[in-house]
Amino acid sequence: MTAGTQRFDKLMEPGMIGPIKTRNRIIKTANGTSFMEENQTVGPRMIAYYERLAKGGVGFIVVESCGVEYPLAIQHVHYRSDGSYEGVQLHLDDDRFIPSFQQLTEAVHACGCPVSIQFQHAGPWNPTGLLPRDPKIRDIKCASALTREELPGPDFLPCRAMTRQEIEDQIDLWAAAAERAWKAGFDACEINHGTCHQGNTFLSRVWNRREDEYGAQNCENRTRFLRSIIAEAKRRCGPSFAVHTLFNVVEYNHPLATTLEEGAEMALRIAEVADGINCRAERYGHRGGLIQPDRILYPEPPAELPADLDWSRQGRGATVPLVEAVKRKGVTIPVWTACRLDAELGEEYLRKGSLDFVGMTRRLLADPALPNKVREGRLEDIRVCHGCLHCFDMRNKNKKLECRVNPTLGREILPEYQCRPADRRKKVLVVGGGPAGMEAARLAARRGHEVVLYEKSSRLGGLVPLAGIVKDLETGDFNGHLRYLETQLKKEKVTVRMKKAVTPAVVRAEKPDVLVLAAGAVHTKFDLPGTASGNVVQAGKLHGMLGTALRVFTPAQVQKLTRFWMPVAKSLIILGGKLHGCELAEFLVKRGRKVVIVHNGPESELGDGMTKDDLENLWPWFKQKHVPVWHDAAYREIVREGLKIRMPDKRVYILEGRHILTTQDWGPNTKVIEELAALVAETHVIGSCKEPGLIVDAVREGVLAGCAI
Repeated sequence: MTAGTQRFDKLMEPGMIGPIKTRNRIIKTANGTSFMEENQTVGPRMIAYYERLAKGGVGFIVVESCGVEYPLAIQHVHYRSDGSYEGVQLHLDDDRFIPSFQQLTEAVHACGCPVSIQFQHAGPWNPTGLLPRDPKIRDIKCASALTREELPGPDFLPCRAMTRQEIEDQIDLWAAAAERAWKAGFDACEINHGTCHQGNTFLSRVWNRREDEYGAQNCENRTRFLRSIIAEAKRRCGPSFAVHTLFNVVEYNHPLATTLEEGAEMALRIAEVADGINCRAERYGHRGGLIQPDRILYPEPPAELPADLDWSRQGRGATVPLVEAVKRKGVTIPVWTACRLDAELGEEYLRKGSLDFVGMTRRLLADPALPNKVREGRLEDIRVCHGCLHCFDMRNKNKKLECRVNPTLGREILPEYQCRPADRRKKVLVVGGGPAGMEAARLAARRGHEVVLYEKSSRLGGLVPLAGIVKDLETGDFNGHLRYLETQLKKEKVTVRMKKAVTPAVVRAEKPDVLVLAAGAVHTKFDLPGTASGNVVQAGKLHGMLGTALRVFTPAQVQKLTRFWMPVAKSLIILGGKLHGCELAEFLVKRGRKVVIVHNGPESELGDGMTKDDLENLWPWFKQKHVPVWHDAAYREIVREGLKIRMPDKRVYILEGRHILTTQDWGPNTKVIEELAALVAETHVIGSCKEPGLIVDAVREGVLAGCAI
């Protein structure tokens, strides 16, 4: 027995979902990837992704949201002006897809892991905002008809009521998809009637206005559609195939929303036919609802938090009370949820009996090997998920899934991301200890190279510790990720030299075979009339002051101290309205500053680099906090009152602010490149040293460099 299995004996314990035995109690819950082939089939890329999850030791995998009808059942579709369309989401509505899905199940089974597939019908849900609203193009069928004015939120499409025959046809579509999954070798399927998919329009009184046996008169009728699908799927697939389900146990922000008592009662009815229940909550009026409960806390908790959920851990474990309510009602089949749960919390809830299984998605995207590392007692080797939703933001743009901290996710078969033993051991000198440099050093050393990393400051991480100060909701995760990287450098025996700048003399003395320049971006000259007045606080100066504080305090401590004192005035103008400007404004407003944001680019650039979900929360918050946001402004002059700008209509304004902070004075580190690049034949320039970017860019380029050497 390993240290991990002793500490996490409940988490590592096998379990049963109907007839299916899981390896442990960790379930990889479903999330879309768009890794399918152009012909909509499962191909090598998607198979490698799921195979990696299986090799990582997860107990049970639920393959991503798969439509039962095409294209109406999927929400990730490109509609073209000529009327044609192309889905970027799985669907299993035809027998021709069975062979490729069979290759996926065989690969997962070869790793000893049972595998399920989630089925869905998008119905009125339009999370990307990209679906056409014309019913002639997209005929939305739901329990009842709702006009645009009657819809409970902005991310839905008007719908019409299904006839009795159409309900029977839909049940057949769902059951036929389950039968194809069974033929393809899946052990189970999940019927997703959560969020605001078609299935939820029967379960929720918000949507269901029917007066027949599928109406909302009682829980038996509300669940009839779902129970009929489950029963028919099990009839077709036989006793060795499990059918579990996902649905909204509670809803908020609508007078007809499902209450927790109603949800628990519906769960009791559904449990008569289902083999397991994944509990979810829905919150109308907020884009994305409560799929990721933690993100509604950004930038600050809303005035009315959903009352039944647990908000004591910043959203981690928020929906566990739903599972507890369902179990109290007398449901005896396995029940679980996914809400930023980690190994420690999962073990705690399993021991208490609050959960039967622990659902995970984002943490397994950041580190697919998390279960194995937990079992082996190597928690320090787990790559920390930031909870940033970069992964889902890519999906909301109908792009392929990507992780901020794990660039190899979904790229397992791409040659440039392979971490194979080096053909020849080389000495590698890495200049810069930010995320790009640390990733490059880590992977180069793992592949067998001798690596030495120089960092001119007294701490590793580049700007990550500073980002940890600014990002209130993600501070702990940023710090955890930095600890992970530092740990990996030690384990890979990377020589780290701190407080040492690299000069040509240092390079000649080290005699490296390979030079990696990851020294970060530099602050460029800010040239505007009036700059010398003393009103301008350039980012470099502010970073320097915060960096000094970090020599004594942790990022979390500095974050708290800045609520009492900051080296900037009470009224501020921030130049730059992209990610850095918006997040700096948020940080300063929370510390009592009066802030104006001004951007010398188009409105479309505002918030660039932030996720759609966060921006949907941030813009109204800025309005609430009286933060003006100007775009298309030409900076003219620093004046005593603040900043003079000129707008496209030629009008000139003076924005008032005692200090002016610029977030746009960044550029590539040309000095380091010019001084050092020519000294070593094999030189890699990566991260913001080459071109200022975001953490996701730095980590990706570090991985590519480490794999290329």
